[in-house]
Amino acid sequence: MKVSVVTPNYNGERFLKTFFESLNNDSELIGEVIIVDNGSTDNSKEYIKNSSFNFPVILIENEENLGFSPAVNQGISQAKYEYIFSLNNDTEIKKGSIKALVDLISSDNNIFSLQAKMLQYNNKDLIDDVGDEYNLLAWTKKTGENHNSNEYTEVCEIFSACAGAAMYKKSLLNEIGMFDNNFFAYMEDVDLAIRSRINGYRNLLCPDAIVYHIGSATSGSRYNEFKVRLAARNNVWVVYKNLPVPLKIINFIFLFLGFFIKYLFFLKKGFGSIYLAGIREGLSTRSKIQKVKFESKNTKNYFKIEYRLIINTFKFLKK
Repeated sequence: MKVSVVTPNYNGERFLKTFFESLNNDSELIGEVIIVDNGSTDNSKEYIKNSSFNFPVILIENEENLGFSPAVNQGISQAKYEYIFSLNNDTEIKKGSIKALVDLISSDNNIFSLQAKMLQYNNKDLIDDVGDEYNLLAWTKKTGENHNSNEYTEVCEIFSACAGAAMYKKSLLNEIGMFDNNFFAYMEDVDLAIRSRINGYRNLLCPDAIVYHIGSATSGSRYNEFKVRLAARNNVWVVYKNLPVPLKIINFIFLFLGFFIKYLFFLKKGFGSIYLAGIREGLSTRSKIQKVKFESKNTKNYFKIEYRLIINTFKFLKK
């Protein structure tokens, strides 16, 4: 049973040697690696074209940077295999990880996605991300960040897989929709996870799949104008798109507080006006986003989502 590895690339030549060498460790399970190049101006494309690999490599060349979501969707659309491993280019994967993902995702028809255990590239004992959590305040938080890897050794439920190292089922992506191209980057995986939950599917951590991640390799620092504006805009879209009106009303005060506190946070960081610009853009352009149609058969799943949002809020407040 083989997988399609889908990786967007933008000026990532310096990462590609390590990336491909690590994939060689699990080459018997890789049916193809699809690299979607977003208009790189370095020698990324030349490196790929002039190198030999232990698996088929398909290079899709875009003339400009279309963003993470459209690039991954391009790769998924061309993928031949049921299991899609969405993997950032600034990663190194540990031998046996792809097998661990395949074994787990094939064990249950209700599994939509799996999160690999992402560890920090420069401190391989510490966690970068083992799944993203979302709460009533519309805040997303990396689970386990800076904790020791040994704290997460069991398969467990997560709210959302981080698409930097996550396995999906293509058949279910075709059923509920792929990443939203409008998002460009940031929050697209949370949006996808909410849609999967609305339809009753599960997202899990696969702790035996290890991926070492450099982080912020394409977009730069942890906070910058590009990331702050897009994340703010996309967060508005996530709420608008996925929550039915009753949940918007019930959660309004929490959502308002969440966005306001985030504004104060970024104001102190010097990005207050950028954050507000992102919020305004999200509100003014929300009509371009296709809302998830409410279906009564999914009512219980909305209750489950609301319960998880409440639990995640209390978890955050305790910390």
